[in-house]
Amino acid sequence: MTLYDPNSPTRSDAHSRVHAVYELIHTAVDFTAAALFVIGSILFFYESTTFLGTWLFLIGSVCFALKPTIKLLRELKYWRMGRIDELAARQEAE
Repeated sequence: MTLYDPNSPTRSDAHSRVHAVYELIHTAVDFTAAALFVIGSILFFYESTTFLGTWLFLIGSVCFALKPTIKLLRELKYWRMGRIDELAARQEAE
């Protein structure tokens, strides 16, 4: 098993569950980042709320940076699951 195998989500029921959980997290982070950017943009219309708007932009940017991190963590989880499957198969063969 390799990283970024397009067949990973369909390898087993466990893989499908992992895929679903990580996709939900990814989508939640995506919506959060978008909401922070929209709210931050609105706050930039008023000088008194520019500071808060800047912070929301920064937090939204961190959320956008989390998105590829979430996908990498999912792929590492798949890889670990595949390694465990390989080790189990070797153990059964012995």
